[in-house]
Amino acid sequence: MPELPDIAVYIDALRIRTLDRTLAEVRLKSHFLLRTVDPPLAAVFGKAVRGIERMGKRIAVALEDDLFLVLHLMVSGRLRWSKKGAGIPGRVGLAAFDFQDGTLLMTEASTKKRASLHVIQGRAALEAFRPAGIEILEASHVQFKRQLLLENRTLKRALTDQRLFSGIGNAYSDEILFCAELSPMRLTSRLTTAEIKRLYKASQKTLEDWIARLKKETGNSFPEKVTAFHDKMAVHGRYRKPCPTCGAPIQRIRYAENECNYCATCQNQGNLLADRALSRLLKKDWPKTLDELESRRGGKG
Repeated sequence: MPELPDIAVYIDALRIRTLDRTLAEVRLKSHFLLRTVDPPLAAVFGKAVRGIERMGKRIAVALEDDLFLVLHLMVSGRLRWSKKGAGIPGRVGLAAFDFQDGTLLMTEASTKKRASLHVIQGRAALEAFRPAGIEILEASHVQFKRQLLLENRTLKRALTDQRLFSGIGNAYSDEILFCAELSPMRLTSRLTTAEIKRLYKASQKTLEDWIARLKKETGNSFPEKVTAFHDKMAVHGRYRKPCPTCGAPIQRIRYAENECNYCATCQNQGNLLADRALSRLLKKDWPKTLDELESRRGGKG
């Protein structure tokens, strides 16, 4: 799922190409995409774009006459910029937004069509789409600490809860926790004052660094390779690859549709976190430490 850094780069690219340009038409291939009927989609035809902003993991496009388009890409949704009047891709295409200088295509690779488009009238109605979570890059240490300690949660779940923190998902929460040298399963109530401060700094640094990195990689082009997996990530998507700090193999635990990646040495004193499915299967045979795991693998990474 595109997260805060990815959405920030999308927005920069969209501003360059659409700000103060007229949206001539929106062509829908998947009518399941549009989740509102009042005002109708046709109300935005012929309206100029006046602003683009991020609302958590959503993109809000402000148009003339106090109209807004709200796009949520969910897990597999992506945006492409193409020539004016470009056709909507066959298997993955959802919609085309036609501007005077080009066409914005919205796609979704998954068969589970979860991406959405809302047409909204008025700023007050738009604000209902803004997640309750704070913006970490704008928050003070005091605000961050207050949000973090609202509920006793694991750090992984706290960081990805949009009611607490806006725009962070599975990928960047892994990177933040690695940077902070904290276990993803550590409970928020058990953090020391120093650890909370370390997590706050790691959160800001990780997000700022990745926004800068992605903007540099994209340059003046439209971001075409938005993904949750980057070669330069420290732990996310790097299962069994060496930790960039200590060289130990990166570990993972899986839950629901997500997975959590971490370094047992750097983040959990060499102890493995229990993978729910494997722990139930292996029970007492589940290795407790990284050394035990590597011994069972015969030392193979």
